[in-house]
Amino acid sequence: MTSHQKDPLHGVTLKMMLTELQESMGWEGLSEKININCFKSNPSLKSSLTFLRRTPWAREKVERLYLKSKGVKLAKKAPKEASPFANGDSDKQKNNPWDKAARNINR
Repeated sequence: MTSHQKDPLHGVTLKMMLTELQESMGWEGLSEKININCFKSNPSLKSSLTFLRRTPWAREKVERLYLKSKGVKLAKKAPKEASPFANGDSDKQKNNPWDKAARNINR
């Protein structure tokens, strides 16, 4: 089995996905499922396609909604990795001269 046979989006264009979703849900339904302005404010196929082609996170949401509407079981998204600065343990953050200056001022 080749990889494209496993890919449920193989051969499906963004335009085909968006057209089918829009016909089944309408623009209002799309904007309820995916909260982006291209579906809310003066929506059109052309403007939505332009936005989705330039915005990977929005395109991913449309692809997931399309697959869900087709009954394809989706794997859960992996949690995002924490930023190295999130817990303050990074050497870069510890050695930041601006942080040291701020600590000295607060003493």
